[in-house]
Amino acid sequence: MIISYKWLQQYLPEALPVAELSRILTSIGLEVEAVETVEAVKGSLEGLVIGEVLTCERHPNADKLSVTTVNVGKEAPLNIVCGAPNVAAGQKVVVATVGTTVYPTEGEPFLIKKAKIRGADSEGMICAEDEIGLGKSHAGILILPPDTPVGLLAKTYFNIPEPDFAVHIGLTPNRSDAMSHIGVARDICAYLTHHRGVKVSPKQPEIVLPASSGSMKMGVFVEAAEACPRYMGICIDNVKVGESPEWLKQYLNTIEVRSINNVVDITNYVLHEFGQPLHAFDADKIAGNEVHVRFLADGSKFITLDDKERTLQGHDLMICDAEKGMCIAGVFGGANSGVSEATTRIFLESAYFHPTFIRRTSLHHGLRTDAATHFEKGVDSNNLLPALQRAAAMIAEIAGGKIASDVIDVYPRALEPVHVSFTYEYINKVCGKDYSAATIKEILLALNFVIEKEDAAGLTVLVPSNKTDVLQPADIAEEVLRIDGLDNVAIPERLNISLTKALPNDRKQREKIADELCGLGFQEIVTNSIVNSKYYPERTDLVRMLNSLSNELDVMRPAMLESGLEVISYNVNRKNSDLLLFELGKTYSKSEEKYDEQMVLAIWATGNMQTAQWNQKSLASDIFYLKGVIQTLLSQNGVKSAQLSYEELNGSLTAIWKWKNQVLVTISEVTAKRLHEFDIKQTVYYAEINWTLWVTAAAANKIVYTEVPKFPAVQRDLAIVLDKAVTYNEVKKITEQQKIAFLQSFDLFDVFESEKLGAGKKSYALSYTFQLQDRTLTDIEIETVMKDLMQAYKNKLQAQIRE
Repeated sequence: MIISYKWLQQYLPEALPVAELSRILTSIGLEVEAVETVEAVKGSLEGLVIGEVLTCERHPNADKLSVTTVNVGKEAPLNIVCGAPNVAAGQKVVVATVGTTVYPTEGEPFLIKKAKIRGADSEGMICAEDEIGLGKSHAGILILPPDTPVGLLAKTYFNIPEPDFAVHIGLTPNRSDAMSHIGVARDICAYLTHHRGVKVSPKQPEIVLPASSGSMKMGVFVEAAEACPRYMGICIDNVKVGESPEWLKQYLNTIEVRSINNVVDITNYVLHEFGQPLHAFDADKIAGNEVHVRFLADGSKFITLDDKERTLQGHDLMICDAEKGMCIAGVFGGANSGVSEATTRIFLESAYFHPTFIRRTSLHHGLRTDAATHFEKGVDSNNLLPALQRAAAMIAEIAGGKIASDVIDVYPRALEPVHVSFTYEYINKVCGKDYSAATIKEILLALNFVIEKEDAAGLTVLVPSNKTDVLQPADIAEEVLRIDGLDNVAIPERLNISLTKALPNDRKQREKIADELCGLGFQEIVTNSIVNSKYYPERTDLVRMLNSLSNELDVMRPAMLESGLEVISYNVNRKNSDLLLFELGKTYSKSEEKYDEQMVLAIWATGNMQTAQWNQKSLASDIFYLKGVIQTLLSQNGVKSAQLSYEELNGSLTAIWKWKNQVLVTISEVTAKRLHEFDIKQTVYYAEINWTLWVTAAAANKIVYTEVPKFPAVQRDLAIVLDKAVTYNEVKKITEQQKIAFLQSFDLFDVFESEKLGAGKKSYALSYTFQLQDRTLTDIEIETVMKDLMQAYKNKLQAQIRE
């Protein structure tokens, strides 16, 4: 939410510097995320003055330049070289003096310095309108009327307002009471009352509503009292729809609300002043001079302001006339009832709509308007009348309107006030601070709570109507804590905690895997479980959102791959192309009426896994790098008996590990078609681990401790020539079949291919490590085992031993 600093000052008892205001707001839970300077004209014409050209002569060294002397109200005139074709003696002009930063309509700002142009001194600049942000014309300098005072500040002459500050507040969803300038002022005044000990209240706008002529009649009928407990309205005649005054447009511009016309701008102004949404109807378009608040039949069609036809649900509350729907209540106006330039008579609405109905309708139709945002959080029912009167008075003043009816107030279902009882002990326990009973009462009274009952233990209070989120004692504690200041709760010097129980196996595995992957250089990401269905056009098992947040977030993700590709695309497009990422998350699918939720560990690698240095070359990620990562994880987590195989899927090599005939891990290269969808122009490798199966496999391993061997290990290398069709897995399988008790490990450390080996041949270089716990192996034992291995390779793989 954005608050205008200048606008807010109207309701405060004193002017607070923006820095102090930001500190107070953050302290009371309205966290200030940013403060931006907002100017009607960039730079606000600072440093620019009105001058008079005294003399104007051709530059002796340049045909298109003039040398002028300009009086700017100082002791001596300024010498200025000017290139404008229309400059002449006697003119009143705008001058940028030395040291001024000029902000042109287009291009970068620049500083005016003393200069020597073609040998002539220049002490400023005579400005064209586009050079100072006042227009787009660059045909010549800006010439002012002859009676313009010399030395007058340009910002005064052009009536440029002082800069405003847009205060960005990170408003929590429950704080509907602070969704307006008066609401924020109310909190600030409560803070000042508590901390200064003097009662202050926000200034309320002065509302003078002209007397009604009674020339217009409008019947209002509420036929859905549960959805609309209260509905108010007033008729205004003789309205002249047009442009809003500058001050109104500037306030709206500061809070990033686009100016439309004076009537709509006034309703938006009052919305952000009081927090009460209003809606203006063209009264001449209301059939029968009747307004009905009701539901239309399920499936009814309605065209909204954006000229889109929408299919209504049976519980979409509508504002109708005697014949048709005019507006989706509290959400969006209709195409055929809104205010236009031709409008002269309006019916102005101020209502209380039940939050549940508005939220459901807004989400279903994807209409996230300002009005819906306020209504779905709950508005102050006591604001309906002052907001309506305020807007009507402003329309009368700004748009020339005449009040043509009394205020219509239909209140079929009274809204019950909220009463909350609590003890002082409870408040102090929740807040973590010992407040006296007097302090708690003082803060609540400053927030307009009414004390109904009081005893030594606690209070019963009547909650003010603007506090729609205060329903229980915990909410009272929040109010006390906020106004005292969230940063005023002391952090204890000592914390007493009890030891937690041992982590469950799944949690231990999560922590361990995350630590291991981070140690290998990976970064953990957390992505949204809700994704775009366009990624999965052929899938029929998608879990679709009933109330999607947007058209681009409409299904629960059926796979993890795409979530990571979005992150990779975002980073690669910002020149961060070397990425090692992982995420442990859930995927979702459905079969008939059954829903399936799976936990998946996803790993992505793209770009270089090793960057170039003075002593090393860059090393690109590939499928074998990810294979090494998986092998490391398998080894460190004790997952044994996982069988590795390779398959050709989607035109690329895929590595698959199975454990007890179930797929445990897969690694593959992401297809070019998939990468193109995400605008990724580099190779990406992806590994996916079935987390549930992984935890089971890791738990099946029993860790047995053995002493570190006292006797040395013996290493032997062997090179064998094989047919190219023979895989390393076959070599590994035959090696394991030999069942050599003291073989600790073996590995492939080189693959060599050459015509010298023969057609269709390759060479594997293998390394073996032998070791016993109780003694040193003899050369005879080693040689015997190596001969057995070589013989097995010859017999079963037709291998040749390279000498």
